[in-house]
Amino acid sequence: MSLSHPLMHSLDHPDSEPPLDWKTRKRIALGAARGLAYLHDHCDPEIIHRDVKVENVLLDEVFEAVIGDFGLAKLMGKENTHVTTAVCGTIGHIAPEYFSTGKSSEKTDVFGYGIMLLEIITRQRAFDLVRRANNENVLLLEWVKGLLKDKELETMVDSDLQDAHMQDEVAELIQLALPCTRADPANRPKMYEVVRMLEGNGLAERWEERQQEEIDHQDSNHTIHPNIHWVIENLSAITPDV
Repeated sequence: MSLSHPLMHSLDHPDSEPPLDWKTRKRIALGAARGLAYLHDHCDPEIIHRDVKVENVLLDEVFEAVIGDFGLAKLMGKENTHVTTAVCGTIGHIAPEYFSTGKSSEKTDVFGYGIMLLEIITRQRAFDLVRRANNENVLLLEWVKGLLKDKELETMVDSDLQDAHMQDEVAELIQLALPCTRADPANRPKMYEVVRMLEGNGLAERWEERQQEEIDHQDSNHTIHPNIHWVIENLSAITPDV
């Protein structure tokens, strides 16, 4: 397979190129999920990527996806539950438990994958100071949650995907992204479960669980990064790739 360009290039398509249609985006999401599931469940030792994002998904000429850029990847023995390191990665994709403790695991990849799904749906960056200038949340996940709370699905979806007939399918993919980005890693699915859900198995049940969690925590002021203002002021110290 000849890899030609990162997914972000196709999402930000030049005027000379057509936008990615919904069917292609779903196939890319499934291909990336299968790649991560392979790293987690079929490699020995297990490989934790630690920087899952649209820039690190590579596409070939027919838009088949593979995971690329293993510069931050770590090996983890089957007897271990996590790897502890200095925090690295890309703001907006860093799972809260990794950000606060330095502990990364397959569930930190699941978090990054969930954010990547939201990037595919919205064509927005995971962390974007432009949103703050517009009085919106700089973190894509919090921005999406706010729009969902206000029932503004159309506002968050990439304008290239505004056909009415695909709204239900877009909503389903959002429903998958949200369990992947739960604050507690124990409540996130494994990547093989994500693959099954993308293939149509178990999505409704996951979303029901997510809805109940939101009800249980509707009065909580929890955010992904409680010290977000510190993060903004110290971006270069955390990641060179924002």
